[in-house]
Amino acid sequence: MNSILAIRGARIFDGEDWHDGNTLLVSNGTVEAIVATLAVPAGAETVDLPGGILAPGFVDLQVNGGGGIMLNDDPSVETIRRICAAHAPFGTTALLPTLITDTPEMTTATLEAGAAAARGKVPGFLGLHLEGPHLSISRKGAHDPHLIRRMEQVDLDRLVNARTSMPVLMTTVAPETVTQQQIASLAGAGIVVSLGHSDAGFATASAAVEAGARQMTHLFNAMSQLQHREPGMVGAALDSGGISAGLIADGFHVDRHAIAIALRAKRGPGRIFLVTDAMATIGTDMTEFTLNGRTIRREGGRLTLADGTLAGADLDMISAVRFMHHEIGLPLEEALRMASLYPAEAVAQDHRLGRIGEGRPASFVHLSDTLEISNVWIEGKRVHQG
Repeated sequence: MNSILAIRGARIFDGEDWHDGNTLLVSNGTVEAIVATLAVPAGAETVDLPGGILAPGFVDLQVNGGGGIMLNDDPSVETIRRICAAHAPFGTTALLPTLITDTPEMTTATLEAGAAAARGKVPGFLGLHLEGPHLSISRKGAHDPHLIRRMEQVDLDRLVNARTSMPVLMTTVAPETVTQQQIASLAGAGIVVSLGHSDAGFATASAAVEAGARQMTHLFNAMSQLQHREPGMVGAALDSGGISAGLIADGFHVDRHAIAIALRAKRGPGRIFLVTDAMATIGTDMTEFTLNGRTIRREGGRLTLADGTLAGADLDMISAVRFMHHEIGLPLEEALRMASLYPAEAVAQDHRLGRIGEGRPASFVHLSDTLEISNVWIEGKRVHQG
């Protein structure tokens, strides 16, 4: 008989609704039920929380690094484990370690590491995000232009062959550097195709969506903007219900007024969801690091190259949630969904992530009333206690 863990004392937000005065029951790494506190089974092990909120664990689809290391530094199971562990104290219970544009050899090594991490059930590992190398040089951002290139058949085959080795495999491409048939082949193999680092116009972006692309990478950043005669990538993201879009909500990457406008304008069912685009700095006090031989400096909440170009983000997920709630004025429930349910939906993992419910993995976060992280559980195991 499996032991039952009863977690009580906090309000429960299950991803849709609030439960007050109830207890969360966990057994064998999964949620058993949300019950009235008086209905807790005799003999259950209890965890008494001092108020606050239990909410679904955060899901981050763009995480370049953390804990002092980038995935590009050493694409290995240990690096993936270290990155996942660095983000857990900030409420992230499922993430996609992200490889920034690199060599074919580095891409192959990363895919092999991702497959091994999936086999080894690394806590928090959801899959991989390959951001590049098939991008537009004119919208390269912090990506090394010498490593950016068009997609060849060997690149496509490499991704398709790796798809079944992990729960989620996502790639960011610029639609002007790949063909619609390549997008269709990737999507048909179950790979999540995201559009980004692109100067494509509205028509080209929309054609990519028709071919099977389902996401936009960091909305507004490194893409053609919405203009009155050419809506661009931003316009395509907002106007297409078939597209979801990641958003870096740190107050630097996108102006808060632009965020508010985009939220009002977005056509469903696709959603805008939160990503951190986090780099090696998360969970450390480091002030600089290197990427592809270039120094990235950390100062005032920003990460920049020497020329001032933003280079990823010095952002964790709970900070993004607080920004959306306090600065944008979203109801707390919606800010939490943007960090959990909506990204889970974007990669078709909402059957097990983004909600607290019977039979789902017991991955959730305990927040204080001031939205500080107090406790984090991944599949029934407490991995952080503040």
